[in-house]
Amino acid sequence: MTDYQPLPFRPCPSLLQPCVAPRRYRFWQRMKGLVWGLGLGLGCGMTTPVLAAEQLAIRIGPFQQSIQISDLEQFSQTGQVPPTLRLYAPLLTDQVRYALRSRLQLDRNVGDKLVEDLLYSSSGERFLNTLQVAIPSANPAQLRSTLMQAARHRDGMSLLGLLRSFPEKTVTVDAASAVALASQVNLPYWQSQTLSSMLERELTVKSSPFRSQLDPAQMGQQWVWKQSLTLRDYQRDRSIPIDLYWSRRTQGPLVVLSHGFGADRRFLSYLAYHLASNGITVVAVEHPGSNVAWLTSSSLNNAGVNAMSTILPASEFVDRPKDVSFVLDRLQQMNRFSSRLRDKLNTEQVTIVGHSLGGYTALALAGAQPNLKHLREFCNDPNPVAFSPADLLQCNAADLPEQVGKLRDGRIAQTILLNPVIGRLFDAKSLAQVAVPTLMLASTDDAITPAVSQQFLPFTELKTDKKYLLTAIGATHLSVGDPANLNHSLTQSIFVRERPDEETKALRQLLQGVSLAFIKQLTPEAERYKPFLSSAYAQSFSTANLKLRLNATLPPNFTNWLKVAALPMEQLVSGTLAQRQQAAQQNLCDLNPDCLLNNLPLVMFILPGGLPLAATQLLRRRQRRKPPLTKETSEA
Repeated sequence: MTDYQPLPFRPCPSLLQPCVAPRRYRFWQRMKGLVWGLGLGLGCGMTTPVLAAEQLAIRIGPFQQSIQISDLEQFSQTGQVPPTLRLYAPLLTDQVRYALRSRLQLDRNVGDKLVEDLLYSSSGERFLNTLQVAIPSANPAQLRSTLMQAARHRDGMSLLGLLRSFPEKTVTVDAASAVALASQVNLPYWQSQTLSSMLERELTVKSSPFRSQLDPAQMGQQWVWKQSLTLRDYQRDRSIPIDLYWSRRTQGPLVVLSHGFGADRRFLSYLAYHLASNGITVVAVEHPGSNVAWLTSSSLNNAGVNAMSTILPASEFVDRPKDVSFVLDRLQQMNRFSSRLRDKLNTEQVTIVGHSLGGYTALALAGAQPNLKHLREFCNDPNPVAFSPADLLQCNAADLPEQVGKLRDGRIAQTILLNPVIGRLFDAKSLAQVAVPTLMLASTDDAITPAVSQQFLPFTELKTDKKYLLTAIGATHLSVGDPANLNHSLTQSIFVRERPDEETKALRQLLQGVSLAFIKQLTPEAERYKPFLSSAYAQSFSTANLKLRLNATLPPNFTNWLKVAALPMEQLVSGTLAQRQQAAQQNLCDLNPDCLLNNLPLVMFILPGGLPLAATQLLRRRQRRKPPLTKETSEA
């Protein structure tokens, strides 16, 4: 694996930014990041206290410059730059004015409760700590009080309202820290964060302490064999590496593991060993068009800007499910003719476990047909209502042909979806087609596939008779991954912060137990393992930093809570990011890496070495897409 190499620095970024010398350009870039950091990270407005702030002091290293908040208000109202702000004229674009004027409307009956739940959670404490570094003139009590007032303001929350609300004459902002804060802003992620305390309350089931002599989370007694193979699909010109895990006494379904984008077949190796030691045969499939080897291949590294159109081909959304079906066909033959594996590969009854993009793969195989019209409406909308890495990732599928064929494989008997990518690829009608039992994991601190849009709401649209929601309050996107195969620098990244593996060990232990119990429901031992699909069992694994919940039924008001929390945040995303999205569509960033990075609020993935791989590179250029067929063109 090699580090991703960023494109070279260019001093003249785009038509929206001044063409200046590199040193001065970096100053403007920092200032621009500061403005957006405040606009997105602190986009809240409140009632004005008795002593209101009058000026904003911007600190950059040893230098400090003050501006009047009233001058910013004048600019936001008129669009004219006051003489006192002429130095900052290159920053004060229509985009900035839009951000200053934008307001977040919250339901006054629940808005303050949502903010309270966020602020008094562990994630809220981390947010306040980061905020205090960016605004050293404020203490945590002031920040918390100000934010609480914001949710009750009848005119909504705004940036200028926030500045006016500080009970000091001058608000001092550290520019470097504000830029770092801006890089961590992911609005759909914070949307999920606001639900954490509510989820802990609503999804907790009161019960006696769980006790059992059997512990499905413990490693089984059987010796595990492992064999690595590469299967060649000549029809699709595709080589598919697999790892097989099995034991001497095998029973139950065959389990297929499908990794996420930028990972490999070893992502869930600990789970494969665990299941195999308990008599379940496992095959871990590696998808060659979306694994880590593909991302670090020399062809992509040398592709430069063109890598945006090839880093995740649209065809991969079809090839991934076909990879699994092809592997099952080959294993069916091995089950008949292999002396070592005969009768150990139950390809007629398969449980598929998919993480992230592998969750999409699992759903497609289980019968959920991607709704490309629904996806294109989102991807071609200049004013999107959500903007998470999962949303960006899915937009590559918009280039698929109108007819992709059926991806369902009738051999799939169960699905286990771990932080799945769902939100835009499947609509309610698609998800209603899934009839097999489903276990879904959602993590509230997941910045890649935010829980509200990617798991919680889709879960409520599944119509299968048997479904379970495993909620990990405090876990992140990679918390279920094998620590031996993860990049530990992710725990220190300011872009996509992952929790250290020792803090998420309880989730992996629970996943071992719940997965085995879920799979055993297809065996004669179903009743013996059924107690481990209970709320009491999951809650027994909870720690101080990680609250774990398992629910077969959800509270009556759960969906309403989701909509109340999700819709306001979507309005904020739509309002503050629309202008930047339009700039990207106008092809202003084709050759400029800084503009590319600044046109999106966050980073998608980080390769070994800690270098960011921009989410922008996962999008095909929209102007290269053919527009959806209209009634006139379809009839022509």
